[in-house]
Amino acid sequence: MDRFFELTARGSSVGQEVRGGLTTFMAMAYIILLNPIILGGAADVTGAKLSIPQLTTSTIIAAAVSTILIGLVGNAPFGVAAGLGLNAVVAYQAAPHMTWAQAMGLVVLEGLVIVLLAVSGARRLIMNAIPLALKHAISVGIGMFITLIGLVDAGFVAKGTGTPVQLGATGHLTGWPVAVFCFGLLLVIVLSVRKIRGAILIGIVVTAVLAIAVNSLATINPASWGVVVPRVPEAVVSLPDAGLVGRVDLFGGFSRAGVVTATVVLFTLVLSGFFDAMGTIIGVSDEAGLVDAEGRVPRLGAILTVDGVAGAIGGFSSASANTVFVESAAGVGEGARTGLAAVVTGTMFVLTLFFTPLAAVVPAAAAAPALVLVGALMMTQARNVPWEDLTLAVPAFLTIALMPFTYSITNGVGAGVVAYTVIQAATGQARGIPLLLWVVTLVFAAYFAIEGIRGLFV
Repeated sequence: MDRFFELTARGSSVGQEVRGGLTTFMAMAYIILLNPIILGGAADVTGAKLSIPQLTTSTIIAAAVSTILIGLVGNAPFGVAAGLGLNAVVAYQAAPHMTWAQAMGLVVLEGLVIVLLAVSGARRLIMNAIPLALKHAISVGIGMFITLIGLVDAGFVAKGTGTPVQLGATGHLTGWPVAVFCFGLLLVIVLSVRKIRGAILIGIVVTAVLAIAVNSLATINPASWGVVVPRVPEAVVSLPDAGLVGRVDLFGGFSRAGVVTATVVLFTLVLSGFFDAMGTIIGVSDEAGLVDAEGRVPRLGAILTVDGVAGAIGGFSSASANTVFVESAAGVGEGARTGLAAVVTGTMFVLTLFFTPLAAVVPAAAAAPALVLVGALMMTQARNVPWEDLTLAVPAFLTIALMPFTYSITNGVGAGVVAYTVIQAATGQARGIPLLLWVVTLVFAAYFAIEGIRGLFV
């Protein structure tokens, strides 16, 4: 095991990887409930809706297979599951124009396209063409992004009435869920600064138990907890329903919705899946200390190939496109450094196939403190950005700022790349820009203008 996962070489241990893998699972387990809600809440062109129990099984199967695969093949401490944002594209951009089977067929094609880009080496070349300063900025931006995710999910930050965002739902901190989150955040901070082993995992478990106790003793609006309401489960074991697995129509979407519409959906899925995963892989690997002096990630080719395969697995399972989860940073914060942590995370997903009720007891208020703390840890990468050089500082800043402000890793990466290329060209450094980076810049320009381009053909 030590040789296979390079535990000693990466300064890790079995115990450290197990803790990290469990922490990653608990930080991303919400997807088991949230993905079915997003997909199940939409109807396809025929008015058909997908079964929530079947979607739950599909989500777990796809996540389990993909996460174990990236651990064994890529030796990376990443959790993989249905990507938020990607599932929204499937539910609200694809399904209204085609059947669910046809929409999932496009997801399978998206995964296959990304596999081809990875196997050909193009995806690795693109990642290596990104300037080192932007790679560090991606880490910082992801830290800001997951912090905002944690704060919003916990109800500590909400959409404002007179401002874009505000403190709490009313402009003030109110309600037991927010109080539980504050307790959990202070707990993980204290445990971490005191260097207690398993600080994040202990914090999640203790806070989840507190949330269950508070919810049972106090009168609380269930909706205030978010997707997961902390209750003692009525049952422990449940049988999975894999009825949606394999229900795909690869090319039917092009005839049903039209070539232009289907192509726009496929382009959106490929670009979002490509760069969301790229940003997460770079950022989390950087935080784990796995990136070399030139910003390169070990076994990158294998990781990128598995990420593409995971996208296709998600489509084949009718769970939407799978991608590397930014919550993997929580496991890294707990010490995960190798693929063994991913195997642990994937195994936990397998277990939840039969113990789904237990996965529904950890609310956002308990998992969110881990995201906020890890966000703080990832901010330390800002020291590696040469802020005195505006030609690098401005693209880096846009990368960092737009990830949380637009709720998208892809938007942040795109803004940074476009700004970097334009600034370098404007200062007479155009010849120093790799040809591949010019291509990526043009792709991002098309991505930002996709609706306008679509209007020219529709």
